[in-house]
Amino acid sequence: MLQVQHLTIDHIRDLRTILKDFSVTLNAGDKAVIIGEEGNGKSTLLKWIFDPALIEDYAEAEGIRVTGAERLAYLPQQLTEKDAGLTVWEFFAEETLFADAPPRRLAKLASSLGLSPGFFYSDQIMGTLSGGEKVKAQLARLLLAEPTALLLDEPSNDIDIETLEYLERVIREFSGIVLFISHDETLIERTANMVIHLEQVHRKQQCRHTVARTGYREYAERRLNAFEKQAQQAQSDLRKKRIRDEKYRRILQSVDRAQVTINHAGRDNPDPMQAARNLKDKMHTVKSMQKRFAREDAQMTEKPVMENPIDFTLGENAEPIPTGKTVLDFELPRLSAPDGSRLLAENIRLLVRGPEKVCIIGRNGCGKTTLLKEIWEQLKNRTDIRAAYMPQNYADLLDLSKTPVDCICTKGDAEERTMVRTFLGALRFTTAEMEHPASALSGGQQAKIFLLRLNLSGANVLLLDEPTRNFSPLSGPVIRRMLAAFPGAILSVSHDRKYIEEVCGTVLELTEGGLVQH
Repeated sequence: MLQVQHLTIDHIRDLRTILKDFSVTLNAGDKAVIIGEEGNGKSTLLKWIFDPALIEDYAEAEGIRVTGAERLAYLPQQLTEKDAGLTVWEFFAEETLFADAPPRRLAKLASSLGLSPGFFYSDQIMGTLSGGEKVKAQLARLLLAEPTALLLDEPSNDIDIETLEYLERVIREFSGIVLFISHDETLIERTANMVIHLEQVHRKQQCRHTVARTGYREYAERRLNAFEKQAQQAQSDLRKKRIRDEKYRRILQSVDRAQVTINHAGRDNPDPMQAARNLKDKMHTVKSMQKRFAREDAQMTEKPVMENPIDFTLGENAEPIPTGKTVLDFELPRLSAPDGSRLLAENIRLLVRGPEKVCIIGRNGCGKTTLLKEIWEQLKNRTDIRAAYMPQNYADLLDLSKTPVDCICTKGDAEERTMVRTFLGALRFTTAEMEHPASALSGGQQAKIFLLRLNLSGANVLLLDEPTRNFSPLSGPVIRRMLAAFPGAILSVSHDRKYIEEVCGTVLELTEGGLVQH
């Protein structure tokens, strides 16, 4: 059993509470997904459950953590700097059970993850592996440790579709506890039997959480239905209140008129005592109504507050691309690894015309990111189109030491900075977050910065490496609709099955022999 009791977490930099009086109990067989918008504290919660010391440099926490006899294993969102400098063999050698693992078990594990049998003994530096290979290596080491509770922060990031399906089986079949964060809606729908939803409402001034023992799709539908029902009831209550208040206003006016009449009549009133008694009765009635209405108002259904996804349109400054225009006519006889150590693919041919939405898929390490960079080199200086590139590693093009505003501004004048702040507000950034270094923000918030840069650049050809990887399952549908409606061409690399299905009209698999229509 894994238990959290009355946990409150305060963010030191923002001086805001990201979790308040949170309690949950997880038992063997629970597959709990933590969801919420970018920057809501999902990773912070997962880190605290594994080791409270991991959040001490940026957050304060108060609560009780009970792990009992559970053996916790934690997959971080990114490799630590120390692990990134190790060879693959050194990375695995740090797990004490690795040396005693039978070769047959290692071979089976490598095969299930799409790795070569000799992968565990490789001299390659961990930091030079592809994004998917890093996740696979970390996942393999966790499983070798034979834990009873898996805490996984974005395990679905960057891994290929075949490995995603393996990960689904791991989560479903794991006999212990699985607590995970993922932006892959398909993975969540197929594995989670419990949802922990973290929200920040009223412009991130108020936090709330929900724990539901149900699947994700059912939770999302119930949540939407409950909000709609509450909104209808709140509107009905408000309508009744207006009618009631109008009647009360008329009664109040009659009391005021009676008061004026008595004052004006004075001694000429044939029965001043009776008039006074009548007025007193009316005033008593008014006071009674006031008290009753106050009780009724306290029982009124509140208008529901939902943490809305981003409010943003991509491509509003982009010039649409004519249907017949050749956007890309690309040929590459040989694609090699960046360090030149091995040949990845041959005879690559790619033709893109008009506002086509193309996705390149393939196994981890096959060279998708390398290919996208080669295409970017060919497109970035074209004058007949305006191309922009969103890399998998945002730090390749973003100076993360700068604030979000400074990352986006090109001129830096007051008018531009005001415009950028307005856009960031539409992307649910608080004023405080606009002043943080981008490095202190979540991956999803950094992705939003990139999307805004792309939009303001006026680009009509986008090269996107895993564009949806850091967006929450709640923001995911909005991002997909935005990209599908983009008036230009998109050439992307992705393993997101919903993105591929809903956005991409052409899907190509990168193989050793080139690109193959999928």
